[in-house]
Amino acid sequence: MHRLARTGGTAELLRWLAGRAEGWAGLVGPDGTVLHAAARTAGAMVPDVAGLVAEGASALTERGVQAYSVDTGAYTALLFPLAVSPSGVADPAVPVLAVVTPRPTAVGLATLLADVVLPLSLCLQAETLERKRRRVDLAESRGREAVLHLLMTGQLSIAQQVAGALRPRLPDPVRVCVVECSGGGRDEVARVCVDADGGRSWIVRCPVYARHLILIMPAEGTTPMPAAVPTDETVAARVGDCVVGVSEPVPLADTATGYRQAFHALAVARELPSRHARFGVSPDLALVVGPAGRRWADELLNPLLTHVPRRAQDPGSQELLATAASWLAFSSHATDHLKVHRNTLAARLRLIGELLGLDLHRLADQAALDLALRVRSTPAPACTPEPAQSGSPASGTPMAAGGLDEILVHPAVRDWADRQLAPVLGAEETLRAWVRCEGRLGPAAAELGISVPGARKRLTRLETVLQRSLLRPPSARYDLWLALRSRDLTAA
Repeated sequence: MHRLARTGGTAELLRWLAGRAEGWAGLVGPDGTVLHAAARTAGAMVPDVAGLVAEGASALTERGVQAYSVDTGAYTALLFPLAVSPSGVADPAVPVLAVVTPRPTAVGLATLLADVVLPLSLCLQAETLERKRRRVDLAESRGREAVLHLLMTGQLSIAQQVAGALRPRLPDPVRVCVVECSGGGRDEVARVCVDADGGRSWIVRCPVYARHLILIMPAEGTTPMPAAVPTDETVAARVGDCVVGVSEPVPLADTATGYRQAFHALAVARELPSRHARFGVSPDLALVVGPAGRRWADELLNPLLTHVPRRAQDPGSQELLATAASWLAFSSHATDHLKVHRNTLAARLRLIGELLGLDLHRLADQAALDLALRVRSTPAPACTPEPAQSGSPASGTPMAAGGLDEILVHPAVRDWADRQLAPVLGAEETLRAWVRCEGRLGPAAAELGISVPGARKRLTRLETVLQRSLLRPPSARYDLWLALRSRDLTAA
């Protein structure tokens, strides 16, 4: 009995009892509802077993006795409560062990059932506590996931309010770390992360990639480190089959930017013996577009920002903005991130495209929308905005996505583009073909005249050279399209 209780729990104990009784064994509630049950064989069914045990459970509860039996012409039902009160009366709130056995009852069966009550009761309590623990863990995981979603969509104050009920407090500034674990190893890696930094990092199981952990860590220098080695390096060293990518230090409000940087660093880390990489210093395009770029972004997004749904159940502007940001970052995986059906996602994307006048199937329009959202989420520079240039769209008039070309020829943007493309200077054929084919691998391979695996290998090598993720979202395809477009406009 004790061996079965340790290895199989309630289910194995009941299966064993059913075999010893050559009949049926189960746990029933005070009202006769069967909670767990097992029969000697899959086809061994006692006639009207439900009615028989319900009758016995009802009588046991009414009389408050410690055992009860019910006899029929061919079977006997034996019932024992799993707990009794200090006065020796059966507790009406706990389940009852019921065994239905053919008559005559085997010698010693009643004694055996009395002996099995204690291990069975302990097993049931342990399993109930484990289910509650899993529900609590799931609730905490969903809460952390919700905080991450709020941070990724720029809703900082709400995120901090929700995070106040959990631990630790959200740090600011932060480094975002993405840890890619082996299958089923996230819980163990999370424990390593907690041990490595004393529980100061905010750890979230990625809702999109089942093998990823996301850590929002205090940036070095904000609080004293408990050890000389940073948390991300410690995790890479202690967990032999994980890969770690880390962002630059960013304000908490820029968590989405930090996540993209960490994801790009992860693509580089996969090719390194250390399995660890930090994002190289490179200014985000949203920081160099200047006041003209901010006006362009505001005008492009204005129809979306001012959208008022016709029905209360339709998505509002904030929900549509979050949907656009999630889809641009995760592509079809946005359904997992947003917890919506794919048809719901498709309907929202159609509405966003109609409001903005964009074709979201085109990489050019995707890149324009992605840049506009990033510019909008970036704090305005502490300087006086430049006056609108002559020929620019009037205030309040939505600017078409084509107006982006005026931003891309700005000297600061050209310098940014040159830095982005410097690693592949003179060897851009594969990259340009992939961008022309809307970031799709098959058409790019056909245009290059090579196989799909060959094109994938070329792009994998480019990921290492560019230090950016290309094949898995969040991808650098938007920045690369913008950089190539800026260079082409300048050359023209």
